[in-house]
Amino acid sequence: MYEFQKVVYLAPGDSFRTIANSFRVGVSTVSTIIPDVATAIWDCLVEEFMTVPSTEEWRSIAEKFEERWNFPLCCGALDGKHVVLKAPENTGSQFFNYKGTFSLVLLAVVDAERCFRVIDVGGYGRTSDGGILANSAFGQALKSGSLQLPAGLPLSGGDHLGPLPHVFVADEAFPLRKNLMRPFPGRNLPRERRIFNYRLSRARLVVENAFGILSSQWRMYRRVIEVQPEVAEKFVKATCILHNFLRRTTQANTQRAFSVADVEPLP
Repeated sequence: MYEFQKVVYLAPGDSFRTIANSFRVGVSTVSTIIPDVATAIWDCLVEEFMTVPSTEEWRSIAEKFEERWNFPLCCGALDGKHVVLKAPENTGSQFFNYKGTFSLVLLAVVDAERCFRVIDVGGYGRTSDGGILANSAFGQALKSGSLQLPAGLPLSGGDHLGPLPHVFVADEAFPLRKNLMRPFPGRNLPRERRIFNYRLSRARLVVENAFGILSSQWRMYRRVIEVQPEVAEKFVKATCILHNFLRRTTQANTQRAFSVADVEPLP
């Protein structure tokens, strides 16, 4: 029943009081059970479904980005999502964001299959995406070069440029770095730059898609979360790891089903 209460909270986004009334238990009991289960879900699944990729895994991600999204040497798409909260007590304007709501920030790196590879949860809503990245463990590892990214490779047809580094793609809210690509600024751009921006934006959309899927599966994201920020962090981390679990297990089951089925090939 406790696990069911956890899903009841995350999926429809009901309040603790609504769940307590449904199961005829106290609100204080529910408010203890649900965060504990969220923590347990994260602790049990993180090693299998969201470990920091190794060099070979980064290389595999880059190959899939080039195959699916036609953007070479890309190890992931980076973006931030505001998770709306009820205004926390005694926090001033720390969580007040530019949209006029109170929120904490989910910073995520997503692979070509829309799975979360690295997340950082808990940034103040008032902080810019670039500031969230700079303060995160991922941002510091990216800046120091300790992410174990693969060695640079020449682009197809661009041997004269020499080996180029593997990168992450992001929007204009993030800074331009050696391993972090953002679009060219401005409107009246030459054709080559417009093509580059188009391809970068197409590769970057996977992180927007992942956030959309997350909000569709876990409807708590569609309303104001009425818990303390440290509890909301547990819920966000639990939904992200469950997102990966569902996508990978569903894809594996689908592939097994098609592999054993006697399907007539299409002409």
